[in-house]
Amino acid sequence: MDYPRAVPVLIFLLVMTMTVLSVFAIERGEDERDQADIQRRAQAMGSAIERRAFTGSSYLRAGSALLSTQDVITDDLFRRFVAELRLDSDYRGAEGIGWAPAITRSQLDEFEQDVSQGRVAVLTVRPSLVQKPRNFMVPVLYLHPDTLRNRRALGYDMYSDPDRRQAMDQAVRDQRPTSTGRVVLVQEGGKEDWGFLIYMPVFEGAGEGRDLKGFVYSPFNAEQFLESAAELVRYDGFAARLYDLDGNDRRLMAELDGWEDTGRSVERRVELANRSMLLMVQSVRNEALSTMSMITLLFGLAVASLLMLVARLLTQQALEDSRSLDWLVQQNSIRDSLTRELNHRVKNTLANVLSIVSLTRRRASDLDEFAEGIDGRIRALSATHDLLTQSEWGTTPIRSVVEVELAPYARNDDHEITLDGPDTELAPNDALSIGLALHELATNAAKFGALSVSGGKVSISWMTVNDKLARIEWVESGGPRVTKPDRRGFGTELIEKIIAHELRHPVELRFEEGGVRCTLLVPVRSPSEFALRHDQLASRGH
Repeated sequence: MDYPRAVPVLIFLLVMTMTVLSVFAIERGEDERDQADIQRRAQAMGSAIERRAFTGSSYLRAGSALLSTQDVITDDLFRRFVAELRLDSDYRGAEGIGWAPAITRSQLDEFEQDVSQGRVAVLTVRPSLVQKPRNFMVPVLYLHPDTLRNRRALGYDMYSDPDRRQAMDQAVRDQRPTSTGRVVLVQEGGKEDWGFLIYMPVFEGAGEGRDLKGFVYSPFNAEQFLESAAELVRYDGFAARLYDLDGNDRRLMAELDGWEDTGRSVERRVELANRSMLLMVQSVRNEALSTMSMITLLFGLAVASLLMLVARLLTQQALEDSRSLDWLVQQNSIRDSLTRELNHRVKNTLANVLSIVSLTRRRASDLDEFAEGIDGRIRALSATHDLLTQSEWGTTPIRSVVEVELAPYARNDDHEITLDGPDTELAPNDALSIGLALHELATNAAKFGALSVSGGKVSISWMTVNDKLARIEWVESGGPRVTKPDRRGFGTELIEKIIAHELRHPVELRFEEGGVRCTLLVPVRSPSEFALRHDQLASRGH
């Protein structure tokens, strides 16, 4: 109740904090599982790549062993050799197997005749010696399967390219299959699709001084090679990249679809035919929350919102109950105050009634006169009480008091009654006093004055003297000639003594020949001087 808004919000934050921590734990577990899965995929793909390279190297070793025993390597011999290998799906990614003899400048013409045999056009070694003078060459003589794509490589001197030359020299030194770095295959026809080649040297004879006969080799398209290795493992939801390592430099060779630069990845070094390369495997799992995390988050949000709503409703109900108790206490205080106020006003009214009875008894000559005087004055007092009741004992306009007291005479057309004055409010007790005074003046006028004859006129006017005082004037005219009475009657006593005492200002009553004139000064009081104030009642209640 002290913190009606903070408590529901605090409950909401606590539940949401627990939910977020749960989601964090779930996501961390998902990340750990994903990381372990990437490691397994990287290991599987690395093994697949090395197996592909080992298979290719085995074929090349077999080719080197065969061709080293042959004096002349013909197209028919090489074709039958490739056919016997029966290359299957394990050799995917390779363009085939080729033979490139090692020749000198003096053997160039003979080579060009061999390579052009059976061709429509004459094939020459490229780049030409004019473009790039050299004495040692390793041009492509055969490349099977014999496809239009592979024919583009026939006659190309691979030893003229620095990357290819480096791999060939390394293969001769190590006498084992050796891969180039990243190159563009001649088969690509100028497109920048990266690939690599694996060379196996073929020697003539045996011993330390044997001569290099040439190279049996396989060209590979890097992207197809990587895809073929990825097919050996289930790589759905993962991406991969293959880099050629040239010292400290990484050169991208191939990439599977779905790679993101910001994704989580694992690196694995692979050996591909006597050359180190780098495999990077990456999870392409959506960075959004997992299904379990989303369910947990939504459930936590729903629970937090529900608890916040329940706490808010309970707090609101407690506040309303507290306000109801305060209201009941306040009403009880008001009731007590009203009871005291009613008791006070009833005593005042009874005092006025007793004064009226006492004065009437003293001035009445017989019982009928006494009863008639009592009846009229009590009725005047009752009429003013009705006005005060309607205003809830607040302020009452002067005009309303005048209209109530003169109502019995206003409907008579034989005489005229005029009222004139601004809106001026009277306190309850002052309104009772003015009501009694007007009743006595009207009763006297109806018996002896302007209201007793046809054509008589009574004018009641009022004005504010200042913000604390108002003046009411009663003027009669057109009635019988007025003489000053020999003795003071009840009305005169009531007006000049009791009313003047209640209003705390003198009353001027004159019996002029043209008619009675009466001037009353009435205090204009603010409601705070007589009304029951809410704050006072509340303070009493507490």
